[in-house]
Amino acid sequence: MKKVFLHLLAVISLVILSGAMVNGATIFERDSTSSHPWGKVAANSSPSWGIEVHKINNLWLAVSNGGTFGIGFANSTIDPETGRPAPSCEYPAGSDITYLYIASFWAGAVVGRDTLVSVGFDGNRFIQEFWPDAGHEGNIKRRTNMKTSIEEFHPDAVSEQDFIAVYTDTFTSTGLTGVDPYDNRAHLPLGIRVEQRTYGWSYDYADDFIIFDFTIQNMNIFPLREFYFGIYVDADIYHQANQAGGGWTDDICGYLDVVPSKETPGFMDTVRVAWTADNDGDPNTNNVFDFTSPSSLTGTAVLRAPNPDMEYAFNWWVANSNASLDWGPRMGGTEERPFRDFGTGMGSPNGDLNKYYVMSSREFDYDQIESAMIHTGDGWLGPSKQGTEFADGYDARYLFSFGPFDLLPGDTLPVTLAYVAGADFHVNGSDFANNWDPLNPYIFKDLLDFSELGNNAKWANWIFDNPGVDTDGDGDSGKVRWVVDSLLGDSTPFFYQGDGVPDFKGASPPPPPRIYVTPELGRLKVTWNGQISEQNVDVFSDLMDFEGYRIYYSEGKRLTDYILLWSYDLNNYNMYSWEPVKQRWHLSLMPLLVDSLATLFGPEFDPDLYYSTDYTYEVNGEYYYFTRQNWNVSDLSGSGGIRRVYPEADLSNQFDTTAEGFHRFYEYEYYIENLPPSKPVYVSVTAFDFGSRKIGLSSLESSPNLNSVEAYPLPSTEVVEEDALEVQVYPNPYRIDGGYAAGGYENRRQILSAERARAIHFFNLPKICTIRIYSIDGDLIQEIDHYQPEGGPKAQHESWNMISRNTQAVVTGIYFYHVESEMGEQLGKIVIIK
Repeated sequence: MKKVFLHLLAVISLVILSGAMVNGATIFERDSTSSHPWGKVAANSSPSWGIEVHKINNLWLAVSNGGTFGIGFANSTIDPETGRPAPSCEYPAGSDITYLYIASFWAGAVVGRDTLVSVGFDGNRFIQEFWPDAGHEGNIKRRTNMKTSIEEFHPDAVSEQDFIAVYTDTFTSTGLTGVDPYDNRAHLPLGIRVEQRTYGWSYDYADDFIIFDFTIQNMNIFPLREFYFGIYVDADIYHQANQAGGGWTDDICGYLDVVPSKETPGFMDTVRVAWTADNDGDPNTNNVFDFTSPSSLTGTAVLRAPNPDMEYAFNWWVANSNASLDWGPRMGGTEERPFRDFGTGMGSPNGDLNKYYVMSSREFDYDQIESAMIHTGDGWLGPSKQGTEFADGYDARYLFSFGPFDLLPGDTLPVTLAYVAGADFHVNGSDFANNWDPLNPYIFKDLLDFSELGNNAKWANWIFDNPGVDTDGDGDSGKVRWVVDSLLGDSTPFFYQGDGVPDFKGASPPPPPRIYVTPELGRLKVTWNGQISEQNVDVFSDLMDFEGYRIYYSEGKRLTDYILLWSYDLNNYNMYSWEPVKQRWHLSLMPLLVDSLATLFGPEFDPDLYYSTDYTYEVNGEYYYFTRQNWNVSDLSGSGGIRRVYPEADLSNQFDTTAEGFHRFYEYEYYIENLPPSKPVYVSVTAFDFGSRKIGLSSLESSPNLNSVEAYPLPSTEVVEEDALEVQVYPNPYRIDGGYAAGGYENRRQILSAERARAIHFFNLPKICTIRIYSIDGDLIQEIDHYQPEGGPKAQHESWNMISRNTQAVVTGIYFYHVESEMGEQLGKIVIIK
């Protein structure tokens, strides 16, 4: 069924049901209101349906407390943290490339004589059967393990960004759950409660996935027999600028079971990932990938299920209102498992019995690109007449299921998944155009690169269950392979799986400091206190492994946009000592400060003189050499770099603190100079460590997006109000041929039409004011409420998109603006030349 048609159905449902909107989720202490995407809420019901968005790493993912992730039809849903439209699944972060329409959790079991399935979303019928409680109890809870995030830090937090939601399938009001037109009845619940915990990390090796950890409880008085759990995914992959072209019409999907091991060559690592991607990565007209190209892929990996004999099923289908186009691979029936006619086509499993049939099928469908091929020799039915169309990309979705489990009343079932992204799936922009053949798709498939997806899925597994770590102390540290050194002949163990006991831990960089940005004309002052960052203890090494800070700025939120301005690191060295028995050099557990080296080898010792195996330092028959851990840029005097604000601060005096309670010794500042005042920039200060040598990881750095602050290099609101500065406008006159978009003054993300992305900027504004724009005839064109009572680095600025109150683009002419505030009133003129 086409998305446009589904969207019309959603609007019709909204009008017919006329339900009250659902309250949004509260996150730690914050309340926000989120409209439910389909509006199907009975007037006497108010579950606290809402979303949160994981934006901690390179995969931005919206999750709800209703058994779904991704946005679906709710494309106007607001991110409660930013107040802006929420991304559904954006990768890489800040790219405006969407990799998910909506995903949903399905649960099915036999209850007495009934076979029942509950879904967060079924894809076709606007059925939602998981809902949270009303009020605060139903809201999504938010927490973090980063001590620098004062409001959200919680000692029990697992990751840098935990979202905790609880929902059940026990609501039966048709105003909430809808009516299944295939079964022609209201929802019959399984009687389950789901606690959903989602985790995100910004670490370099963990920034391409989000982990979902579930505890599913049987609240029914009856057993749930043959319980299956599934993840339904409808991708729709496109850049926001190309949405009108129908990003759902050319998706492909498949299943990846194993990948070659990078760590132990010659072995294969099991990853079990159901994946989806754009068919060709949308190269530009020159067959080259650019910033709008969705050349990556995403997928679902199962990390934990308690039954070692668990069975999996991977099924995909094309959903369509036209039964001849509603199709998916189907096995021929057997005596043990007869073929089941879905009634509405060969694809979509409508109704509980059909859904359960697919979830428990144990079938692994062939990849979508093989749709035009004949697989009858393997027991499959023949291909569709439209097999060629389906093979080269279509509106497909998949269901990745596993089970069975038996749940007695009160029993709980732990399940852990990861939603994983992998970059550079499509290698060359011309591969599809030059090599695609639906009757021999393997030529094209051999050009696809699954390595990043497989590597990220392995890291998700390793964070969930750390290899080589005996978590429960029973002597089992996991599964091991022996790696032989071809030169020395030594064998060393490599743990490739954990002990089966969840850890949810990974080596981490120090938490980044909370930064404060004070704008001035043409420059920004960045200040922070680094006490928490510098005193952080790594969970694996048990060492305070802080190494330094890096300062970045950018004009966008993509990680590749950030430009390094300055780096500070400790004046320390790695020490290598010769081990004569093993005939090799041994690296010290941690770098040594210059003061420590002076204590060991004397005050005149210069480690820079002994920098390699050819230039060693000998003392008492022992040999050493030294390398700088980083650049050893440790000057904090402020000569164009980072400056310690209070060099006189006495670290031994515990009462020498700031108003926030942090020691003044850790106060720093940095000025970013020579910035164009008319352009906003993002500023970030990251923290990095010297690595986790215990597990072989190099230096880790926090993500610039973790604490980035957007600011205009313009006088602050405090200066505006204190000096009574006059409101200014730019560009004025506004010329349609001014090249403002090309210069980065408007439509930076390039996802809007030119007419809807224009911008006239007001600055030198007080914190609170009202801007009114009038035509030369005195007609009110637009009114803007500027409300920034707390101030901040953008509080002195506002923009107008040159759209009237009637949502029409304004025409060439002279306009007047009127700014009203407690400071008084100001009048001015704007000239627009189109």
